[in-house]
Amino acid sequence: MRRLLLLAPLLLFTVGCGVVQSSEGDATDAAREVARKAGERLYGQRPRTAEEVGRSASGIDGVEVLRVTGTSTHDGDGIDVVVRTSGSAYNGWLDLEEVAVRRCFAVRVSPKSEWREDPRDVDCLDGPPLTFAPPPGPPRLPYEELHAKLPRVPEGGRVDEAEVRRMLAALDLHPAIRTEVKADGGRVGVLLSVKGNGFDAQDCLLARVGPGASEVWVPPRIQRMPGEGGCTVDNALDPKPPPH
Repeated sequence: MRRLLLLAPLLLFTVGCGVVQSSEGDATDAAREVARKAGERLYGQRPRTAEEVGRSASGIDGVEVLRVTGTSTHDGDGIDVVVRTSGSAYNGWLDLEEVAVRRCFAVRVSPKSEWREDPRDVDCLDGPPLTFAPPPGPPRLPYEELHAKLPRVPEGGRVDEAEVRRMLAALDLHPAIRTEVKADGGRVGVLLSVKGNGFDAQDCLLARVGPGASEVWVPPRIQRMPGEGGCTVDNALDPKPPPH
């Protein structure tokens, strides 16, 4: 009995140390899961630069970006992002004290990456997290300029598609603005648009030149959503009815 009593404190100490280690391991697993979910958010087949990937990662809750290596997701092995995350777990055996840790992981972003790929454990780097400038906004679509320069054709006149194209060329548009011109039924339709992100409403301008009328307008937002067909040159020639 005396031997058992002498062993009891040692057993309690051993069990206690095991619980502390297990709680820290659970906290590390929680931090790793944050990094894994960041990898899921960054996963995709669309080509992106290191700046784009780093900016996207820095916007994820609970993630600090410490280093970005590589130039493009589609060059070589892609891009590695070293992130710092936090995790916590409760020690439920001895007390209710919360064990919190900060850990660092490397997340690979490449079309060769696997879905839910495990991030690699890495040493944390010294210094503050990286910051990224906001992405450049889309170029302004020249509503006023287009409205002022659009050819006016009198009733009974003939619309000259070539003249419309020359007018667009003279506007000296930003390279990111896509133009499309189409003639149909004695009228000419014009589309000016910038590339959307596939989720939000796209920016575009429509114009139509016809005998007796030249118009410029922005389609309603709902028509500019992906798949709605509002930002097309056909919608310039034959506008969709406004939403109710």
